[in-house]
Amino acid sequence: MEVFRDPRSVAVVGASADRAKWGYWLARGALAGAHRRDVHLVGRPGAVVEGVPCLPSLRDLPRPPELVALCVPPHAVPEVVDEALDLGARGFVGITAGLDQALGEGTERRLAGRIAAAGARLLGPNCLGLYDAVTELELAWGAFSPGGLAIVSQSGQLGLALGTLAAEAGLGVSRFVSLGNQADVTAAEALADLAGHTRTRVVALYAEDFGDGRALVETFSALRTAGKPVIVLTVGGSEASRVAARSHTGSLTSAAEVVDAACRAGGAIRVASPGRLVDLAQALAAPAPPRGRRVAVVSDGGGQGALGADVAEAEGLRVVPFSEGLAEHLAGLLTPAAATANPVDLAGAGERDLTCYAQVIEAIAESGQVDAVLLTGYFGAWGGDNPALDGPEVEVAGRIAAVARRIAVHVDTMGRGTEALAALREERVPVYPRVDGAAWALAQAAALGAPRGTPAAPGLPPERVEAGGGGGAPGRGYWAARELLAAYGAPFPPGRLIDSDPNGDADDGRMGGACTDARPRGHTDRDRAVATLGGADGLRAPYVLKADWLEHKSEAGGVVVGIPDAEALRRAHEEMAGRLGPGRYVVEEMDTREHVVEILVGGRRDPAFGPVVVVGFGGTEVELWRDTVTELAPVTTETALDMLRSLRCHPLLAGWRGRPPLAVEPLAELVVTVSRLLAERPDVAEIEINPVRVGTGGVLAVDALITSRDRPGERPE
Repeated sequence: MEVFRDPRSVAVVGASADRAKWGYWLARGALAGAHRRDVHLVGRPGAVVEGVPCLPSLRDLPRPPELVALCVPPHAVPEVVDEALDLGARGFVGITAGLDQALGEGTERRLAGRIAAAGARLLGPNCLGLYDAVTELELAWGAFSPGGLAIVSQSGQLGLALGTLAAEAGLGVSRFVSLGNQADVTAAEALADLAGHTRTRVVALYAEDFGDGRALVETFSALRTAGKPVIVLTVGGSEASRVAARSHTGSLTSAAEVVDAACRAGGAIRVASPGRLVDLAQALAAPAPPRGRRVAVVSDGGGQGALGADVAEAEGLRVVPFSEGLAEHLAGLLTPAAATANPVDLAGAGERDLTCYAQVIEAIAESGQVDAVLLTGYFGAWGGDNPALDGPEVEVAGRIAAVARRIAVHVDTMGRGTEALAALREERVPVYPRVDGAAWALAQAAALGAPRGTPAAPGLPPERVEAGGGGGAPGRGYWAARELLAAYGAPFPPGRLIDSDPNGDADDGRMGGACTDARPRGHTDRDRAVATLGGADGLRAPYVLKADWLEHKSEAGGVVVGIPDAEALRRAHEEMAGRLGPGRYVVEEMDTREHVVEILVGGRRDPAFGPVVVVGFGGTEVELWRDTVTELAPVTTETALDMLRSLRCHPLLAGWRGRPPLAVEPLAELVVTVSRLLAERPDVAEIEINPVRVGTGGVLAVDALITSRDRPGERPE
C-alpha cells in the first residue's frame, strides 16, 4: 500500500487540457505535488496541461513511474497496464469504468490478477481517485481542503460529497480513497493503512458491501486503539439473507443490525446520513472528548436553553443541576435575571459584555461537575451583525477554545461565516448550525468513549472452523436440533421420539439443508406408533405433543399442550397423525412453572460478517414486538448479559411489579452456547430456540430449529 501513500513518481495516462474531462483534473492534481515527486503526463501529442506538455506513451518518459493513473477508454487499459508493468510500475489508480462491459465478463478480475502477479497493486477500477494531505498526493476529481477526516468510500461521488461537507464544517480531509470495484485493494486494507497516518483523527467509511466483514471488524478495533475512531455509513444492505431465512431469527435480523453489531464489536459507530457523519466527525476530532454524559447547557435565550436541555436529555445526556456554590458563583457573573441552575440563561448579559460567555464556561469547566458543555444561541453571530464586535468575539472564541482543550465544548450557533466561528473551527471546536445535531453528536461521542464490555471475538482459530466442531451435518427436524443443542449444554424438558413412519422411507434423520413442512412419505404403522407411547413411560404429565418436522408448529396445528394423561396422549397423537400424516412426533413433559417469560435465542450466518447471535422477546408474537438484539458470534457471558439488559422486555426478566427476578444468568449462558455452536459449526446456517421459557429456577428450551448450509435455496412448503 506504500505506493498509494507517497510514490516517488506519478504518471497520468489520459491527461487532457480539456477542463471537462477526468484527464485534466487528474493531471492538475498530480502537478500540484510536483515539488515532492516526478509527475509525468501521457496524452495526445501536442496537449499541454498547466504548462506541462504530454508525452505520447509511457515508454517516452525519462524515468519509469511508480504509480500510474489510468484514465483511458476501456479498450486501451490492458495495453497500458502491460506497458507500465514492463517498466516496473508498482501501483495503479483505475479511474476507467466498464471494463467487463466493454471487454467481456471477468476482464477486471484477470487484469487485477496480472497486476498482482507482477507484485503491484490496483486501486479500483471505476474509482474517483486518491488524495493525501500529508504527502500532497492528489489524483482525483474535485478539490479537497486539508484537515483531519480520512474518507474511504466505495462510492466516489458520495465520498466527494463527504469531503465537501467536511470542508463546510471546517473539518477538512486528511486522506481520500475511492475504492471503486475493489478488484484488488479492499476497504479493510485502505482502512488499515490509516493507522499510522499522522494527520488523520477520524475515519469515515462508506460501504455498500463489506467483503470480509470480520477483517473489517479487526481493522475498526485497530484504528480505535490507534486513536482514530471509525464512522460507518452504509445503505440498507442486501435483504437476500432475510428473504431466504425461514426462522423468526432470520426474518427479524436486518442487514443494518448486523452492521451495527460489527461496529460495536470493533468500536465503530454507524450513522444514517452524510450530515450525521460529519456532525459526529467534528465531535470525535475535537481536542477533548466528553468524559461522560453529564452536560451543561449554556444559552443567551431562555427558549433556546430549554430546548437545548430537552434535546440533550432526549439523546441520553444528563442535564445535571449545579451545586449551590456553582450556581451562586455564576449568579455573581451575570445579571439578576439570569438562570444559573443548568440550563444557564445569560439573559442579555452577552449584549453588555461578550466575555461573560467565556467566564461562565470557564467556571463550569473548573467545577468538575459536568463532562461537557453545550453552548447554544447567538454566540458566533455578533461579529456578523456588528463588525465592531468581530475582534472582541474572536477573543472570547479563543478563551472558549482554551477550555475545549480540557473539556468537550460543542457550539450551536445562529451565526454563519464569522471570524469567531472560524477561530473556533481552527482549534477544532465542534460548531453546528442545529442544536439537535450538536446534542446528538455529543451523545454519540460520549457513548463511544464509555467503558465497553468484552466485544465479540472477531474470528475463530482456523482449525476449529475447518473441523466444524465435530460431528456430521445437522439432522432434520426438532428432535435432531434438540440433540445437537443439548450436546452443547442447552436445557430441554424430558422427552421421547415417537416414530409413526417406522420404515423410514421419508426421513433418514439427516437435515440435508432444510427442514420441510411437507408430509413425509412412507408407510404408516399406526398400531406400532401408538405402542411406542407406552404410557409415556418415564415422563410426567401434563404432556406436550409435537410434529417433529414442522418448523412453525403452532400455525400448522402441529403442537398440542396440556395433555393430562397417557390415554389423552394416545388420542392426541392419533388425531394429529391422521391430520398431518405419518412421520416423527415428539412427546415432552410440559413446563408448568408460573411467572415465566418466553424468550427467543437464535442466530444465523451473515454473508459478510459470519455468525451472529440474536436474543429477543419470544413466543408466537415475536415478529409483532420485534424486540431483539444482535451481536457477532461468539459472545462472552458479559456481552450476553449486556444484550439482555438492552431489550425492552428486560424489566420482565428483572422482576416486574413485584414479581421475583428470573434466571437471567442461565439465559445468558444459553446465548453464549448458541453463539459458540454457530461459530464452531460452519455447516449450520440458522439456529432458533423459540421459546426459551425463563423462570425463577432456570431456563428451558421447548422448541428449536436448525437449518443447514447444504441446500440454502430450499424452502418449506
